Amino acid sequence: MTQASTPSTNPGSRRLIREMRPNERFGGAFSIGNAQMGMTRAGKPYLRCLLRDRTGEAPGRKWSITEEEFRALPTDGFVWAEGEIQPYQGELQFIIQAINPIEPTAEQLRDLLPTTLRDPSEMFAEVSAKLHSLQHPAMRALADAYLGDEMLMEQFRQAPAAKSLHHAFLGGLLEHTLQLLSLAEAMLPLYPALSRDVVLMGLFLHDLGKTRELSWERGFGYTDRGELVGHVVEGAIMLHDKAQQVMRTAGIRFPRHAVTVLQHIIVSHHGLPEFGAAKVPATPEAVFVALLDNLDAKTAMALATARPATPRDFDLGGNFTEKHWGLDTRLFRPDPLG
Repeated sequence: MTQASTPSTNPGSRRLIREMRPNERFGGAFSIGNAQMGMTRAGKPYLRCLLRDRTGEAPGRKWSITEEEFRALPTDGFVWAEGEIQPYQGELQFIIQAINPIEPTAEQLRDLLPTTLRDPSEMFAEVSAKLHSLQHPAMRALADAYLGDEMLMEQFRQAPAAKSLHHAFLGGLLEHTLQLLSLAEAMLPLYPALSRDVVLMGLFLHDLGKTRELSWERGFGYTDRGELVGHVVEGAIMLHDKAQQVMRTAGIRFPRHAVTVLQHIIVSHHGLPEFGAAKVPATPEAVFVALLDNLDAKTAMALATARPATPRDFDLGGNFTEKHWGLDTRLFRPDPLG
């Protein structure tokens, strides 16, 4: 089967995942993620994956597949898939009967890539306002240097916060950053010994290297620099360059440890080396940032999985989701007070 031979390639006939119901057939373009070959109890190879579009994702299974067919599929990319939708343990599950890799058109991409539900312009204005509230002249000048970098800020408004985990949608990095800044402003009065300027600036910078680590024009993936350097080191390099720019152009000198402690926040915000941190958080502000980042990322993953923003208008039954590998658990769906 090829994409061109299928009548349902007409974009007007495309049904989005959030609109699909059990026991109906599907056929169309999807993004595919986490494609793996498993083995049935009978010892037969099968495909397990996630099929996605801009409205959500659902697990996919093709119960018969050869190694040659599997190798032809992207691990993360785009496919044309056909089959039937079945309910399974409270989830919709795509039972795939035919699947082929495709290069989506620009029109298809608009349906395949998830995007923030919030207005990026409004979110960016909120982030800018919070950074303009910084008190120390050097921190304000540094924030202005970043905000004045139009190309970088355009990437900041567009980039996902991750390839497949939390805030993995266009505008996700901006939304995640704004949420962290808002959390910090609510919590900082409880910890008056923390430096507000360092915390807010550190939160703004902690993931900014993802603008160079990730690509999102034709699906979410890693750039060459993302594979070779990564956003943690990239962010620390960007900060060094921006600080040098501020000293050259504005004639402002930073306090002795200011740039170093901000770089430390960037390289330690994953908390532990096994989670990608280059250093363990070793300042009060770095500890605070790492914990806030973990709080927002994991809460966002849990809510997106168990209580999506656009719930289905039918009930498949089942109180638990499939196991979420980022949280290492299945999630309880029902409203505890409902």
